[in-house]
Amino acid sequence: MKKYLLMSLAAMISFGASSAFAEGGQEKSAAPAPAVVIKISNGVNELHPTYLATKKFADLVMAKLPGKYDIQVYANAQLGDDVRATESVRMGGGVEMVATSASPLAGLLPQLMVLDLPFLFPTEKAADAVLDGPIGAKMAANLEAKGLKILAYYENGFRQLTNSARDVHAPSDLKGLKIRTMENPIHLATWKALGANPTPMPFSEVFTAMQQKTIDGQENPIPTIYLSKFNEVQKFVTLTGHVYGPHILLINKKMFDAFPAEDQKIMLAAAQESAIFQRATNRKMNSDYVDSLRNAGMT
Repeated sequence: MKKYLLMSLAAMISFGASSAFAEGGQEKSAAPAPAVVIKISNGVNELHPTYLATKKFADLVMAKLPGKYDIQVYANAQLGDDVRATESVRMGGGVEMVATSASPLAGLLPQLMVLDLPFLFPTEKAADAVLDGPIGAKMAANLEAKGLKILAYYENGFRQLTNSARDVHAPSDLKGLKIRTMENPIHLATWKALGANPTPMPFSEVFTAMQQKTIDGQENPIPTIYLSKFNEVQKFVTLTGHVYGPHILLINKKMFDAFPAEDQKIMLAAAQESAIFQRATNRKMNSDYVDSLRNAGMT
């Protein structure tokens, strides 16, 4: 009897071990980690070169690193205007990347305001040389201390004046015109010195404000003017070219630093490729859309 029990126990142990081995052999490998979600905020619409470039950046990264990142690109300030979106990126507040003009960064890094000096750059190529050279690199390094990493310098372009009141040929023609500007000390001081009444407001409110005659005009690069359909509520365009401005592609620095080194390399390369595309597209649109605005009835 004892022998029978011992044999039965041995058989059970053997069966259990075999079953455990079989089950272990059938275990599946661990499920892949979920994709890291990265939301990119744009203040411009889906036709603007900057939006198209951020979409290109997203597509390049996701093609190189399939399944690792889910990069979602938003337009029309859906995630907040440039100021709020930039602060959200910096603080890790639900927006991971933003393509913004330099002005919202001036409070964090006052030296960036030098880019807003009137008639600083004679050509786009002159601006490229500064932004892609030691000065641009120094600004990027200083901004990292504030929690933001510059992936690329895009182009916003040379700002031009539009209004619905009168043709502008000389500074005296600006007297009393209520012109929307960004919340930027240099912009405000410039327009005041010229005799206009500068009125800061978010870009998303500009079309309605001009439509309702709350303001007389605004100043932006030609692609932005045309793609935002400002010709529908503005009569006059003056090619002043008074300020050149970049768009800056930013990511939360802590997030970027946590990515594997190879992923960082791929993202930086994708950002530079998207910047080449963005600048070329912006410059072509700038040339083409001057005629388009004239054909649409602006003088």
